[in-house]
Amino acid sequence: MKSQTLSNLSLLSGRAMLSAMFIMAGISKIGAYAGTQAYMESVGLPGLLLPAVITLEIAGGLAILVGYQTRVAALLLAGFTLMAAIVFHSDFSQQMQTILFTKNIAIAGAFLLLYAQGPGDWSLSRSNKAARVAA
Repeated sequence: MKSQTLSNLSLLSGRAMLSAMFIMAGISKIGAYAGTQAYMESVGLPGLLLPAVITLEIAGGLAILVGYQTRVAALLLAGFTLMAAIVFHSDFSQQMQTILFTKNIAIAGAFLLLYAQGPGDWSLSRSNKAARVAA
């Protein structure tokens, strides 16, 4: 397999893996809206933020998946993931919270790498750019 093909396959696979958890999380929050809102309020966040969270997770996840506005979506999701780590998982006296905190830090790092690298050739952004150049 050529190096460029392997690179594009890796970027597409990575985008799919990263996006899946956010798309699924956003959809699950819709189904458990009241409970999620109550949980947010229990840690001091206004429940009115929940629609924005759901929108960011689903729209940002889809943008990452298809490779559209990837760098913007990656930065937004990196910031969101870091904030979630601090707000929801910073009780280091609990081993599970420490694990979830470091998981979120790693995911944010992956988004920063995606920001730096871009979506790759197998993305909607690259396809649109190629179409504009050919026209």
